Amino acid sequence: MVSLPPSLQKQVSVMSMNLSAKLDELQRGDRHLETTVALCEIRSQLQELTKSVESCQSEVSEVKRDMVAIKHELDTVQQVKEEIEELREYVDRLEEHTQRRKLRLLEQDLTFFLSYAILAAVLGMLQFGYNTGVINAPEQNIEHFMKDVYKTRYGKDLSDDSARGLYSIAVSIFALGGMLGGFGGGMVANKFGRKGGLLLNNVLGITGACLMWCTKLANSYEILFFGRFIIGVNCGLNTSLVPMYISEIAPLNLRGGLGTVNQLAVTVGLLLSQVLGIEQILGTNDGWPLLLGLAVCPALLQLVLLPICPESPRYLLITKQWEEEARKALRRLRASNQVEEDIEEMRAEERAQQAEASISMLELICSPTLRAPLIIGVVMQLSQQLSGINAVFYYSTSLFVSSGLTEESAKFATIGIGAIMVVMTLVSIPLMDKTGRRTLHLYGLGGMFIFSIFITISFLIKEMIDWMSYLSVVSTLGFVVFFAVGPGSIPWMITAELFSQGPRPAAMSIAVLVNWIANFLVGIGFQSLKVSHNF
Repeated sequence: MVSLPPSLQKQVSVMSMNLSAKLDELQRGDRHLETTVALCEIRSQLQELTKSVESCQSEVSEVKRDMVAIKHELDTVQQVKEEIEELREYVDRLEEHTQRRKLRLLEQDLTFFLSYAILAAVLGMLQFGYNTGVINAPEQNIEHFMKDVYKTRYGKDLSDDSARGLYSIAVSIFALGGMLGGFGGGMVANKFGRKGGLLLNNVLGITGACLMWCTKLANSYEILFFGRFIIGVNCGLNTSLVPMYISEIAPLNLRGGLGTVNQLAVTVGLLLSQVLGIEQILGTNDGWPLLLGLAVCPALLQLVLLPICPESPRYLLITKQWEEEARKALRRLRASNQVEEDIEEMRAEERAQQAEASISMLELICSPTLRAPLIIGVVMQLSQQLSGINAVFYYSTSLFVSSGLTEESAKFATIGIGAIMVVMTLVSIPLMDKTGRRTLHLYGLGGMFIFSIFITISFLIKEMIDWMSYLSVVSTLGFVVFFAVGPGSIPWMITAELFSQGPRPAAMSIAVLVNWIANFLVGIGFQSLKVSHNF
């Protein structure tokens, strides 16, 4: 039973008292009121009481409606609470499932077929390293050839400065080709696939190597220039396609370590070219065309090995939407039928790509929010190339000869550079995650700065002190050590890590372009600087 509100209770009590008083007065007859008047007053009081009771009933009805609404809201809240509990349980199950899937991904091993596919792919990076260093040792032989061709054509001698200028063109035109190839790597990868792009790229590798091989037979240094340019396009494409293919076929837990295989293949190719370039092997007037032409071997070997390998599962699933083909490729690479975790990971990557629109290079350059990471990426690429490291790779033999070493000793010192690059690349692998990218890069540049001072001093006073030639060798080796520690690989890693999925392809294209432009400037300009400073 609902009780009356306090105000109404008070009003009823007062009216009851008034009525009682009126009745008492009537009974006593104190004031001799007329009965009719008293009854009218009583009727009036009863009407007011009736109105109050009706108002109270209306208020009670409103309270009842409010209570019903509150009960409905409480039921709704309880329902929402139950749904939240169900959602929380679902999220917990999903996190548990994701954790189990991640653990299974992290437990994947390096299978035989995966190792085979990586070996076949990194032959492209070995090609890049070989062609970077192969031009170094036979510098004097190539310059003599150019002088002979010029005299045969025009009946007069070619000056030493002009011969050095032509040799610089042969060196640096490789970077022009690399610029073109690296810039178009993304388009080739999307049109022909990672594996398909690598296979087609070997046509350029074979063509360029054969042209260089036939340079002396054709008695034309223009053939050498053209061959170096074609092989440069081949190497530029390799620098884009090979890391992409390896990162996409590697399991999640092995992706970082296998990524360093690219740099290792480059240093091995560099060392191989330097070893073959000594006078006892192919560093002679008759042997240098074959030395350059041996670049055909990695291309031919890759043409034999790579067709057996599957296409990138990520390319098949995300780009082509061929899920069953992607599953077949994964089964071969993982040597297992349990590939659902990999498929789910790729689907997640696909959703991330769809959530973030791709950005063109012009949009990237004009974007205020992306300007800072773009500047950092470009400066990192410039710090790598303008440090002068490719001057060492291209011209170290002539540098060591200028410092006072014999030509044979200079070639062996150059081999030392290649060997140190291989060793320090292996050493830098565990340091990369322990020390951090920024610290390693700064230490690397700092060490290169110090040893470049020693190199300069050794050249300036080489005629005053006999052992300065050895200081120049040691300083150059130290310069290379610090380069391999950080600046050799970090700029490429930083550029990829600075950008999310959408702007990353455009950022990498700009980074590759800047890197190869700086490479070209170093290659074409170093000889002129060397002559102007009498080194």
